[in-house]
Amino acid sequence: TTDYVWRGTTQTQGDPAVQAGFKLAGESGWYGSVWGSNVEFSPELHASSEFDFTAGWSGALDDAWALDVNVLHYRYPATTADLNWTELNGTLTYDSRYWMSLGFSPEALGSDENGTYAQLGARFPVNDAFRVEAVAGYYFLDDLNGDSRDDSYAHGLLSAVWAFKAPFEARLTAHA
Repeated sequence: TTDYVWRGTTQTQGDPAVQAGFKLAGESGWYGSVWGSNVEFSPELHASSEFDFTAGWSGALDDAWALDVNVLHYRYPATTADLNWTELNGTLTYDSRYWMSLGFSPEALGSDENGTYAQLGARFPVNDAFRVEAVAGYYFLDDLNGDSRDDSYAHGLLSAVWAFKAPFEARLTAHA
């Protein structure tokens, strides 16, 4: 990717990122995954990589509704500070096109503070190969930096997606 953007914030200071992941899922809906990327935070942290470990359950609730609940652990090896943290997430999807997600952590972004993330999204198929996706999110991060400021923020994105050969896709995204 040309920039690793997570919840509206660059994780590579606008530089490219190499990312890969692996997921193992059973017929029961239980799954585990690992995902990794290079990162670039402030120079004094010396963070250069991120690994995300996920364990969860995903499945259909009926013909239209699906649920995914998981525990996600973010790990940043070889840093000069403890940036590791864990989050509980849930996503409810309707008709494979609309979703709402909620995530909570008592140690958001590696801090000692609570963080709650809410997201609404939709995908709009143009044809079998192209679709448009829109997402709006809000991260509730009161006093994350210990300076009694509200560090909460909103973000949005709009993507054009070309599914040229399953499971491969090309994506052009604008963030705000």
